[in-house]
Amino acid sequence: MNATLPPAAGRWRILLAAAAVLMVTMGVRQCLGLFVGPLHLGAGAGIVALSFALAVGQFVWGACQPLFGLLAERIGAFRVMALGAALMALGLVATGFSSSPAGLALTFGVMVSAGAGAGSFAILIAAAARALPPHQRAFAAGFINAGGSFGQFLFAPLAQAAISALGWMSALWTLAAASLLTIPLALGFVRASGPVDADGTAHPPAGAQVREALRNRSYWCLHAGYFTCGFHVAFLTTHLPGYAALCGMPERVSAVALSLIGFANIFGSLFAGWLGGRMRMKYILVGMYALRALMILAFLAVPKTALNFYIFGVGMGMTWLATVPPTAGLVGKLFGTRHLATLFGLTLLSHQIGGFFGAWLGGVAVARSGSYDALWVADAVLAAMAALINLPIREAPMRPVPVPVQP
Repeated sequence: MNATLPPAAGRWRILLAAAAVLMVTMGVRQCLGLFVGPLHLGAGAGIVALSFALAVGQFVWGACQPLFGLLAERIGAFRVMALGAALMALGLVATGFSSSPAGLALTFGVMVSAGAGAGSFAILIAAAARALPPHQRAFAAGFINAGGSFGQFLFAPLAQAAISALGWMSALWTLAAASLLTIPLALGFVRASGPVDADGTAHPPAGAQVREALRNRSYWCLHAGYFTCGFHVAFLTTHLPGYAALCGMPERVSAVALSLIGFANIFGSLFAGWLGGRMRMKYILVGMYALRALMILAFLAVPKTALNFYIFGVGMGMTWLATVPPTAGLVGKLFGTRHLATLFGLTLLSHQIGGFFGAWLGGVAVARSGSYDALWVADAVLAAMAALINLPIREAPMRPVPVPVQP
């Protein structure tokens, strides 16, 4: 093993810090849909304006990650995450004083999402991957992602309770204070590993590496599949509360369903990370996307009861963001880890372009027709397409990791 790798204790310090930071940033982001109704009624913001603001946020969260990844390679991951924490907190506070579409797009969309993106997958997984040997990277991505899922499980009911008990503005301020917790949590990255692969291999500059990746068909397949993933993840996080309300469900049902999605994804992410070290990662992605399509169609067919919302939340949660470990693992497998923050950040950009359309078109659909039915059907079709798109990826078969013989 290369001497640049930190000892086992150092690796766990980085993994735990990454999971904790993602717990906060992802937890805050994934519960923002709970504020759509209160902001619509309490602040007079229109449903389309709020949907557009969250759609902008979906795009910004993805667009900023390769940029923050490049910045982290120059000034360090901790400084980038500290900057993001301050930006996210400021955006949440400012949202309480913004009621115009432009103001909401700036605060609820750009500031909150850019701040969350500075402490999200691209930077966290890249830093961890550089500290680990290749056969442990898929597990590391799953472990970090499980932290984000736990954040969704934790923050969704807490945010709903804060809205009910304190009002929506005080709830936003509470989330702002929680966002600042990422600064002490990110201290584990002050001495994160340097910008080399675990095997010591030299890599081209970022621009040359990006150009090489953009000529690779498998990399584009990952982008296309991740676009569809972003569409339905954003559609559900933004509009599941509104859909539950149209079905006559109380507010707590959607909050519990979102929480269950996060809870189930803890296990889904760990399982995906475990599988990533044992089978080809493209087949993991194919299976997850196909299961999503089936679950969406089944959910449309059953009566809309609280129990069925909860069952759907658990089922979707098992594959929710469990796509992250195999996707990040494939990018690292194809191109190494030197510029993983940038290359994986670009796939996240495609994910969030899909997220923009999922969040925005959901609001447009319900404003024009009073129904989300068309978006649910589109959601299922796109999930099935994502399964097919990942099949042509050229991935080398898994090679067994040699086990050292004890003397």
